[in-house]
Amino acid sequence: MLFITTGDRSDAPMRKYAQRRDSHLGKVLRVRPDGRDLEVWTLGHRNTQAMAFDPEGRLWIVEHGTKGGDELNLIGKGKNYGWPLVAYGEEYSGKPIPNAVTAKPGTEQPVYYWDPVIAPSGAQFYTGDAFPAWRGNLFVGDVREGSDGALYVVTDERNGELWKLAPRQRWGTTQ
Repeated sequence: MLFITTGDRSDAPMRKYAQRRDSHLGKVLRVRPDGRDLEVWTLGHRNTQAMAFDPEGRLWIVEHGTKGGDELNLIGKGKNYGWPLVAYGEEYSGKPIPNAVTAKPGTEQPVYYWDPVIAPSGAQFYTGDAFPAWRGNLFVGDVREGSDGALYVVTDERNGELWKLAPRQRWGTTQ
């Protein structure tokens, strides 16, 4: 299956469409490999930045919230993740999000939310052998696992760099 995420276009008048099943804004969509049966898998998302499947095959997404509300969500078919009715942040102006609460019956809570926000940009479950203690953990940011089991991280500085995270080798040992 192919999963597609869509945001609400970061436009206040468009937010309501994240809760409407007749719109593709603010959704996780599922499509069969042959292109048939595009369906709304979940709704109520603001701005999904990454998705990843964990070792058990469960789908997770990381999404930008507003100021004070980036989220990590475990995705389940047919579930409503609340946006714009449920949010942990506030408008970038500092004003409250109109009519929003932090919990509402019939909506899912995030597994985790960040305040202050981290502006997530990617997600990777670690499955390698270089760091056995990290196996199964989720890394969020511009990070990817290499075929060598190392993690590769891109910095977002003006002169960005690519870093390789690998176990420290001790003198006289080989990998």
